[in-house]
Amino acid sequence: MKITDIRPQVKRANRYSVFVDKKYTFSLGESELIRLGIHSGQEVSVTEIESFKGLSKLDKIYGLALQLVVRRPRSEKELRDYLRRKGHDEDGATFILNKLTVNGLVDDEAFATSWVANRRLLKPTSLRKLQLELRQKGISSETIEKVLAEDEVSDSSVLMDIIARKRRQTKYQDDMKLMQYLARQGFGYGDIKSALTDKD
Repeated sequence: MKITDIRPQVKRANRYSVFVDKKYTFSLGESELIRLGIHSGQEVSVTEIESFKGLSKLDKIYGLALQLVVRRPRSEKELRDYLRRKGHDEDGATFILNKLTVNGLVDDEAFATSWVANRRLLKPTSLRKLQLELRQKGISSETIEKVLAEDEVSDSSVLMDIIARKRRQTKYQDDMKLMQYLARQGFGYGDIKSALTDKD
């Protein structure tokens, strides 16, 4: 059997259809084609074709996972859950995650640092809630501790800023509603009470 043609796909950039004996047989991304040295005129065995088909499935899902991490950083757990939903077994998921990690696209510490920075910028919240969010994303306790230790923003300053912003809204002129909101953000009752007293 011989690879008779390799054509770029119309709908998927950097992905190529490979034809064996003039019949479409599998597709691969450009980087995988180059890595494997696949070329027109190459003689291939049934075993090699089956191997290429297996790699084709992994390569396709790798492309989808790549699109996810390009949109925003993802934790390893988020990606592993995504791959599980797509029907990949643990070995396949590990293969894809290792590839993303080697390319610097999966890094739980960098993810956690980015998550904290974005929360500080866009929707400030308490350290307690940040810890909970990061745990839900599958970040280890050691990494959470390290990242939050490097965060220079204090809970008290975040609490005062949130109170100042929320007081501009009619809904939060009511102390009870404001306290309930702040409690949902992970702040302790004593800290909330003190901050509201200081504001008054």
